[in-house]
Amino acid sequence: MPKPRVSICFVCLGNICRSPTAEGVFAKLVVDAGLREQIAIDSAGTGAWHKGELADKRARQEAARRGIELTSVARQFTRLDFDRHDLIIAMDRTNVADLQALARNEADRTKIKLFRAFDPLSLGDSEVPDPYYGGPEGFARVFDLCTAAGKGLLAHVRSTYGV
Repeated sequence: MPKPRVSICFVCLGNICRSPTAEGVFAKLVVDAGLREQIAIDSAGTGAWHKGELADKRARQEAARRGIELTSVARQFTRLDFDRHDLIIAMDRTNVADLQALARNEADRTKIKLFRAFDPLSLGDSEVPDPYYGGPEGFARVFDLCTAAGKGLLAHVRSTYGV
């Protein structure tokens, strides 16, 4: 199988709610577009609290309701991820700041983007809110936000990387 043209890592705090949701939603968009071999998708957290765990049960339930399977296992983002990925997509400004603190140089920093910046209907600095301490409606909202931003990200990847 040929090497993907672009590799993307979605990042949130613990890698059990927002980033696995973004990874799953974006993977479905990529498969639906017939681009699975050209775009590699991953997710990670800035913290290691949930390392080795599946996505939050509520996120997996919302995913199943939408015909998406969240299969990722939580892991912590490391500096080596800057070498592995072309784009590092953060869920909120705190994640951006944490990632910038890990960046080794300007090349690493330019890879970091705020996810909702790709949603044409959001303000450029809008965030994906953390649904962890809320109910199922928060997880549904995160899926909606990830879908909107994911469509914009896919359009960006297609035009920027020629996929």
